[in-house]
Amino acid sequence: MEEEFKFILDSTREAMTQALLHLEKKLVSIRAGKASPAMLSGVMVDYYGNPTPLNQVANVNTTDGMTIVVQPWEKSMIPEIEKAIMIANLGFNPMNNGENVIINVPPLTEERRRDLAKQAKSEAEDTKVGVRNDRKNANNEIKNLDTSEDLKNNLEIDIQLMTDEHIKKIDQIFAKKEAEIMTV
Repeated sequence: MEEEFKFILDSTREAMTQALLHLEKKLVSIRAGKASPAMLSGVMVDYYGNPTPLNQVANVNTTDGMTIVVQPWEKSMIPEIEKAIMIANLGFNPMNNGENVIINVPPLTEERRRDLAKQAKSEAEDTKVGVRNDRKNANNEIKNLDTSEDLKNNLEIDIQLMTDEHIKKIDQIFAKKEAEIMTV
C-alpha cells in the first residue's frame, strides 16, 4: 500500500514538474525586448525535402541586443532559411548579405508589449489548468485505493499542497516574464 501512495505522489509530482518545464519553454519563445537566438527556436527549414530545426542547419547568434545573425553551414540554404523565417510568422523581416541572414529585431511598442504579456498570461493559465488536471487524476487514483478514509484524506492533502506549490511557481515564472516583457 505504501508503494502505491509513493507512486501516486511521485507520478503527480513528475507530471506537474513537466508542466512547469513546458511553460518555461513556451515563455522563452515569447520575445521580450532584446534579440535572442531562442526567438527562432521554432523555425523549421526545408533541408533537402525534410523539415529541420534552424539550429541544425545554421549557427544562430546575436551580435547586439537588436540583431540576430543566422550563419548557414551551406550558402545554398540562405533562401530556404529566409523563407522559413517568413513562414514562421514571427514578425521579422530577414535580409541576407550573401553569407548570412540578418534579422533586425524592432523595438516593441507599448501595445505589442501588452499583447505579449497577455500571451504569456494565457500560457501560464493553461499550465495551471494542466496542474489542476494532474491533481484531479491523482485524486481519482486515490479514491480507487483499497485503504482507510484517513489515509486517503492525508494523501489528498499532500496532493493539494503539491498543487499549491506548483501554482505558486507558475505565478512566479509568469511575474518574472511579464516584468521582462514590460521593461523598456
